[in-house]
Amino acid sequence: MRRPTSWQRPHLTRAGHRLLAAGLVGVLVAGTAGCFGGADDAPQLIKIGMLANIDGQLEAPGSELRDGFQLYLDMHGGQLGGHPAEMVVADEGYDPQVAVESATRLLEQDGVSAITGIINGGNVTAILPLINERQVPLVGGLGRPEIDDVTYVWHTNLLSEEPGVAMAPFVKQEVGNGRVYAIGPDFQGGRDELRGFVDTFKGLGGRIANPGGQAVFSPFPGTTDFQPYLEEIAESDADAIYCFFDAQSAISFVQQYAESDVADLPLYAAGFVTEPASLEAQGEAAEGIYNGLNYSPDLDNAANREFVAAWNAAYPGRVPTSIVMASYDAAAVLDRAIAAAGTNPTPAQINAAIANLGQLTSPRGPWQFAKTTHAPIQKWYLRQVRRDGRALANVVVSELTTLGG
Repeated sequence: MRRPTSWQRPHLTRAGHRLLAAGLVGVLVAGTAGCFGGADDAPQLIKIGMLANIDGQLEAPGSELRDGFQLYLDMHGGQLGGHPAEMVVADEGYDPQVAVESATRLLEQDGVSAITGIINGGNVTAILPLINERQVPLVGGLGRPEIDDVTYVWHTNLLSEEPGVAMAPFVKQEVGNGRVYAIGPDFQGGRDELRGFVDTFKGLGGRIANPGGQAVFSPFPGTTDFQPYLEEIAESDADAIYCFFDAQSAISFVQQYAESDVADLPLYAAGFVTEPASLEAQGEAAEGIYNGLNYSPDLDNAANREFVAAWNAAYPGRVPTSIVMASYDAAAVLDRAIAAAGTNPTPAQINAAIANLGQLTSPRGPWQFAKTTHAPIQKWYLRQVRRDGRALANVVVSELTTLGG
């Protein structure tokens, strides 16, 4: 990680020297620092806490959060809002207590002005009392559940239920009166994602094939054998499958689905299932899967072209994902807010500035924070895994909807 460059203390103006020569040293030395840009007015180092998994099953999205934020810093001279900036990384872990302990260290020992990252949306709820007590903004880069108090909580990616909400109308259109089996991992994001799909699908008159009409959840983390679930799908007389998984679980589920007795059933998914790190390992098993997400690297706009070119130069061979994009946008949000919050702003002043940012330019297209949820108002895209030369890619087929208003 690159350290920010140092800065020099400004020199006194000529007027300051004349006043000093006039014998007003005792009165004016302190005043000169305030009026003419002394040390107290020099841009201070801004520290941003990055809370994300650094190992285990969710290390891949953790690295995407870190690298997306760092890319923005590298493209902007290591600065945010005119201040030298440093990203301080702490482990989110797989237990809420780990996330709380890491957030506490970031706030108390490292003195961060904001926290970003967070993969498991349940950890947002876990650290919320700390965020509110310290009045430090959380600018998350992935998903979270809906929460009552969002005063200091902002998210640049999505609400956890939204991929399912966005995909449900398309799946209903495809299956008609057919029945869909819904499955995902048993953690906060998985439960939110499947609830978004099931509730929206049922509201459109769709039928759920699962026993009791409710989604099925596999233990998280650690589920690698999905054969019992695939056998249950075969016995359910489902006409299609909808799933949400990420990282290693997404790879295992898609590979085992393609070799199972239900491989002839259409598989629809949240976009995280076929993101590039998983898609490479899934191979032909993923071809043809329709999925929904708020970003694809083939979107044709100037901000995305600049972003993709910079990412490819910094990380050759890696395809930028929605997680990378949203973490990059989290840095952009903080950049603008810190610049607008005044000289050496407090975390509370940065938070107030975020509320007044308005529309933002992004690789995904223009978006802005919703007033009630502090999550993006943004377009959602239908993608399909298709051949792009020798490689497989998520190709944008059409727009699905706009959510967040």
